[in-house]
Amino acid sequence: MPWGAAAFEKAQKENKPIFLSIGYSTCHWCHVMAHESFENPETAALMNAHFVCIKVDREERPDVDRLYMSFVQATTGSGGWPMSVWLTPNLQPFYGGTYFPPADRFNRPGFPSLLNRIAEAWKVDREKILASAATTLAALSEDTRPAAATSPLTQAPLDAGFQTFLKQYDEQEGGFSIAPKFPRPPALFFLLAYASQKGAASPDGKVAAGMVLHTLQRMALGGMRDQLGGGFHRYSVDRVWHVPHYEKMLCDQAQLASAYLQAHQLTEDPLCASTARSTLDYVAREMTDPCGAFHSAEDADSLFEHGKPEHGEGAFYVWTKAEINTLLGNDASLFNAVYDVQEEGNSPRGSDPHGELKGKNTLVRKLTPAETSRLSGSEAKATEALLARCRHTLLAARNNRPHPHRDDKILTAWNGLMISAFARGYSVLGEEAYLKAARAAAHFIQSTLWKEGVLRRAYREGAGNVAGFAEDYAFLIQGLLDLYEADFNPSWLRWALELQTTQDRFFWDNEKGGYFSSAAGDPSILIRIKEDHDGAEPSASSVSVLNLKRLSEWTGRTELATRAEQTARAFGSVLERAPTALPQMLHSLGGLHSPWRQIVIAGDPNAPDTQALLAVVRKKHLPHTIVLHAGSAAAAQDLGERFALAAQMLPVQGKATAYICHDFTCQAPVTEAEALEKLLGP
Repeated sequence: MPWGAAAFEKAQKENKPIFLSIGYSTCHWCHVMAHESFENPETAALMNAHFVCIKVDREERPDVDRLYMSFVQATTGSGGWPMSVWLTPNLQPFYGGTYFPPADRFNRPGFPSLLNRIAEAWKVDREKILASAATTLAALSEDTRPAAATSPLTQAPLDAGFQTFLKQYDEQEGGFSIAPKFPRPPALFFLLAYASQKGAASPDGKVAAGMVLHTLQRMALGGMRDQLGGGFHRYSVDRVWHVPHYEKMLCDQAQLASAYLQAHQLTEDPLCASTARSTLDYVAREMTDPCGAFHSAEDADSLFEHGKPEHGEGAFYVWTKAEINTLLGNDASLFNAVYDVQEEGNSPRGSDPHGELKGKNTLVRKLTPAETSRLSGSEAKATEALLARCRHTLLAARNNRPHPHRDDKILTAWNGLMISAFARGYSVLGEEAYLKAARAAAHFIQSTLWKEGVLRRAYREGAGNVAGFAEDYAFLIQGLLDLYEADFNPSWLRWALELQTTQDRFFWDNEKGGYFSSAAGDPSILIRIKEDHDGAEPSASSVSVLNLKRLSEWTGRTELATRAEQTARAFGSVLERAPTALPQMLHSLGGLHSPWRQIVIAGDPNAPDTQALLAVVRKKHLPHTIVLHAGSAAAAQDLGERFALAAQMLPVQGKATAYICHDFTCQAPVTEAEALEKLLGP
């Protein structure tokens, strides 16, 4: 049954516990457990006899997922999906775990055995279970409320976070763990901003930027990146970024594209630019709905052949050497050397424990362009063009294989992240198609998922009934702010301010500050959690600090900056105790401790001289800077005093002009790109 009143009433009426399974569409082990257990007639009969069974998509109901994941992690020490939780009829959890096999093995109970044990316990020890569940829930409520800072936050958590990441850093392969390796974009955003704040030429700035660049380069050359079609898989199972978990998720594409774009601005590394481009192109090609918004994910599993039921993880992406030799002919030997294609398969030792990839190759770039040129005996440009033709040939052949399942639901939060990436992609790379993609998604959400002043969480064949969560507002606001800096349409800022007001009304904690993940008033959510961890996705509060600060800088409304500071302070205990748990918050905190710069561009946005000035600004990594266009006062009169000031800044002698200001105390205006370059510095 779906999560809702009907299931809850059934559990209470029949006095049965609830079995809650939480997963998501592209979760490999979720499908395994469904096939092994939920679709097994005997197991299903056992489930229905003793429990009311509920299924939840964690991406549609992150509030339900966060609550019960907190319980599972607190009681077992770990978590993951599928998540299996047993609840009392009043929704209090009393037992939980993740995947359970269909039979007893390895000293672990199989799922049917566990069902029988829990059913028997409910029968004979019901009162004890109810009392224990109530006690556990009370403790969980206390544990999920981060303590605020007792004094004003300083720069110290930023420096401590940098030092901790430095200790965790894998100097050989990049990243901040040994294996498995997750990209964790919020950490990359923090380190990029830290490098800029310290100064790219300073010792700490060089180290911070170096850690990010090396990590991004290793990821871009490895198997976690789809070397043929672009985009990134979820994570690497090994230390060397070689064998991935092959699913692709929109939130990863969005954040990694943004990370590569920012790294390119800071370092001018061409691999970062090309990787960002291929990631955005993949999303535009494979994950964009005809309506203009973006789909959520592609599965790791797919059929080996059309018309046959056998399937496997990575089947769409891996190659035998014989397949490549047949398709590439005389070019195969060079391609195989460059991309580490081997007869026996190229998975590193220990990364394929079940032998599923034996004889299969995940493409990884092993040779540099210079090494490839020496091997081919041709100049680098010609050799890289040859490799591009080889990749095109293989991609065309791959497209004839059975494609992985696509989760085509549209999530507001993840679309917000993707709007940011496409808007930044236009600004940094100059591709008009990227701006068009960002605008189309924003228009779709505004027209379809923004109803009566409230966001909806998801869309699939119609807008869903679930209201948006704090992350939906925060990520979308961020996207609209980045979109404004791409096309300078003030309507994006007006909508962002309206969304911020709504987010504050629904999610702000009036007592301790910061944002709850869910709104008040849903009786099925027993605890309103304030997320205090920036993992694969940042928390709503972490993103909101920088949103509020940016909005304050644009409008001059000091209450927005005050709320940003209150939000950061609400997580002060975590920032002081374990700063790397909140790298996106560290990034935002840096924005509270840095002087901000306003750059006002006066001139026709489409004119070559205006574009020349904008190109200077956009090629630089300027994390604590806002860019405004000096439009008319009438168009911006509702956006605050600073827009009114900007409207008065005019082109000088008919030329496009840049004004660089600190708190709107401005330096002498400049009209030449070279002069602007000097003012902005390295």
